[in-house]
Amino acid sequence: MRSDNLGRPALRLPTPMHPSLSPPEITPRPDWVPVEPFQLEGQGSFLSGDETHRLRVRYFLRADGRLVGRAWFGPGTQGPPGHAHGGSMAAVLDEAMGAAAWLAGHTAVAAHLATNFQRMLPLGTDTYLEAWIDRVDGRKVWTRGRLLGEDDFVFADAEALFVVLRPEQLKPLIEKAAAARGVDPDSLLRKS
Repeated sequence: MRSDNLGRPALRLPTPMHPSLSPPEITPRPDWVPVEPFQLEGQGSFLSGDETHRLRVRYFLRADGRLVGRAWFGPGTQGPPGHAHGGSMAAVLDEAMGAAAWLAGHTAVAAHLATNFQRMLPLGTDTYLEAWIDRVDGRKVWTRGRLLGEDDFVFADAEALFVVLRPEQLKPLIEKAAAARGVDPDSLLRKS
């Protein structure tokens, strides 16, 4: 029998079932319009860029103007055996809430994020997500978001405070991103 570095019997965890490495086809609802909220990042974003065995996130605007989408949690997001790591869930909610702020014209960055985990999220799950602005006070933008299963039960919900960047903070970021892509800086702030 194997043991850990303190001489105790090693904990044996069950081998998780690994779903297919390919995410399922994206199935937007009829009233969803595709949107790419992150023009500054070029190739999508930290999460919603190229598809991998980790995550696939796609965003849409619902007819009522709320940001919605699909987030698939692949084998590369594993935390507890057979389930997505809470950090991957929080990252999706963070990005979605930031996207909601940017799409509403608030060029903001996260200052505080609080995530509540309601249920463990099995690997291979294709979740529904939504994010919205709760309120705005000057440069402070409060947002909310949630990850839901097919029957609308909540895996996780979150709230965040985003702070709008001042022009002197934003301008160098835009200029650097534009130079790297060989485009006009103003084109990076246009909504898709």
